Amino acid sequence: MQSINGAVRVFRTNPSSGSLWARGSCSKLFVGGLQFFVHPFFLLYIDGLSYDTNETVLKNAFEKHGEIIEVRVICHHVSGKSRGYGFVRFATEAAADAALKQMHSQVLDGRSIRVEYAHKG
Repeated sequence: MQSINGAVRVFRTNPSSGSLWARGSCSKLFVGGLQFFVHPFFLLYIDGLSYDTNETVLKNAFEKHGEIIEVRVICHHVSGKSRGYGFVRFATEAAADAALKQMHSQVLDGRSIRVEYAHKG
């Protein structure tokens, strides 16, 4: 067992392969060298962002749907320019669901964005 940000993960061995797998309310997600420990249903993936959209703009667009824990616009590691996608983590599943339903296909900074739940792999 391992505690990550207050959530407990239970590690078990997969009988067929002998590898470890986890069960619990928290998942690991690696994106652009960043590691997120979040419940997958609270984390939204936003694609189609304008290259001028920053984290403040993204937060302002999504915060009307509920409490936001974290906002990330993923940037190129050398140039520092936006790669056109990002993540918004909500405090509740209800807030994430409302944002998904209301923001998918909306225009933000002149671009139509795509919103979906983030998932591993």
